[in-house]
Amino acid sequence: MTLTAEHVSRLSQANERMRALLGAMTGISGELDLPAVLRRIVATAMELVGARYGALGVLDESGEGLSEFIPVGLSTAESERLAGVPFPRGRGLLGLLIERPEPVRVRCIQDHPDSVGFPPGHPAMRTMLGVAIGVRGRVYGNLYLSERHDGRPFDKGDEAVVVALASAAGVAVENARLFAQVRDSAENFQRMLLPRIPDLAPFEAAAVYRTSTERGLRAGQVGGDWYDALRLPDGSLGVVIGDVVGHDLAAAAAMAQIRHMLRALLYVRHGSPAAVLAELDRTLGAITDQPITTACLARVAPADGGRWRLTWTSAGHPPPLLVAADGTHTYLDGEPGLPLGVDPDVPRPEHTVELPPGATLLLFTDGLVEDRTRSIESGLAEFAGHATEHIGRPLDVLCRTLADLRPSDGHDDLALLALRTPADSAHDIGT
Repeated sequence: MTLTAEHVSRLSQANERMRALLGAMTGISGELDLPAVLRRIVATAMELVGARYGALGVLDESGEGLSEFIPVGLSTAESERLAGVPFPRGRGLLGLLIERPEPVRVRCIQDHPDSVGFPPGHPAMRTMLGVAIGVRGRVYGNLYLSERHDGRPFDKGDEAVVVALASAAGVAVENARLFAQVRDSAENFQRMLLPRIPDLAPFEAAAVYRTSTERGLRAGQVGGDWYDALRLPDGSLGVVIGDVVGHDLAAAAAMAQIRHMLRALLYVRHGSPAAVLAELDRTLGAITDQPITTACLARVAPADGGRWRLTWTSAGHPPPLLVAADGTHTYLDGEPGLPLGVDPDVPRPEHTVELPPGATLLLFTDGLVEDRTRSIESGLAEFAGHATEHIGRPLDVLCRTLADLRPSDGHDDLALLALRTPADSAHDIGT
């Protein structure tokens, strides 16, 4: 058989399209964030068949309409003209694919008996190719393409390649959905391990925990960030923040174990923060496979002149930030000790400072301030600036605001614990 130039050209085009399809499937399967997966499916289908416009309609729970409509390819002007126009709900020609999930090719949308026209401001569209996307044997949504760049209607080859893409898309959608479920379960598990901040009146206390903005790269993992605040039997307050090295269930379990053990030691020993943390380090080393852990433990007790005395010790942890009511601030960067799990026999330094009325103490993990592209000093300086600017806000709002403004690059989880001394000089902190 002699191959003509036309045959060779067709074979070459078919091979090129197959390579493009395989590359597209690989690219889609590499995404795990569901919104990104859906947009990439549409954009990839448009590229494969040379379509100017594309959209993906996600079916609602009943399977009879659309709960979400994701358009791709609209220009800025076209998007502005459609501003305020409700997205399609799956009626007319779009609903045809919902009723019968089989590929649909339309040469002229306006002449099709199921067409109900376009809303005002909608760009002119003449041709359409529609293919259903199935997930676990059910139709998840429909992929709609319109207007080939060469002006020709969609053909059987276009249909075949989009149907093949839709098969891979269904797997990618399911993977992304499972990924989100695992990620959410891990984050909920992490939050369940963290305590509710009790009423510490006349002090105010608040805390916030945020997962890494890069958590999508490691779904199913949990962090080792933790905090605690409690009233001690002698009437003083204990506050602590820490970070267990690792992002897995072992780190989470160690975090919970360390937090509960520290609570017990604080109640039983009534010692200084340095002594309590040293005892914790020795105990953990004797009875557990202890991971490296950083922590900052502090005790707040009444001092003379209506002030409060803060005594703290650091186990390799970032220094607390103290912000006065007038916005002046200082990092409590006294000599840090070794992280827990390094050498329990090395003495732990301890420091003391007075807290004026209305002062706010901020303890945080390094995920709040670390950026791999700049020095830690830059992150600490930026955080102090944000704290000073917003210090007048209610404490819970302040915590959320500072977490939102995190000067870090988001590669790690963060925890932030805030304690505010009463504005007056009363020393009644309960028993």
